[in-house]
Amino acid sequence: MLGWVITCHDEHAQEMADKLAVRFGPLVQCQVVNFWRGLSVNMLSRMLCDAQHQVDSGDGVIFLTDISGAAPYRAAALLSHKHDNCEVISGIGYPLLEMMYPLREMTDSIGFRDTIVARGAPEVSSLWHQQQKNPPFVLLHSVEKY
Repeated sequence: MLGWVITCHDEHAQEMADKLAVRFGPLVQCQVVNFWRGLSVNMLSRMLCDAQHQVDSGDGVIFLTDISGAAPYRAAALLSHKHDNCEVISGIGYPLLEMMYPLREMTDSIGFRDTIVARGAPEVSSLWHQQQKNPPFVLLHSVEKY
């Protein structure tokens, strides 16, 4: 099963998790990280790292964030590059999470990423989708060593 780390500004992540728990019961392999005003980005990164390790069963982890490019998204993006099967999604809201919750057991991280982005478009995107728009810099010729 895919692990979820829901991370948003203020109490929004906890509110969504609470609603999911009412609908589906106790949330297995799901952690909440609220980004409160005054919390340092370093502390946020540490909290996300801990949450990632707690929810990862080896099938993959999905970071669910509220705003693309904001601190929770950026911190999750940095963590995702260090682990296989890790995706970062932005623009999430409760109705979409409710729709996607059952898919955690039925799909891999890439399938989940593509499905949530398709169902949530145009508000929802992923780190991978953003990287496809702006691919990394690649040298077109080799550099000679002296």
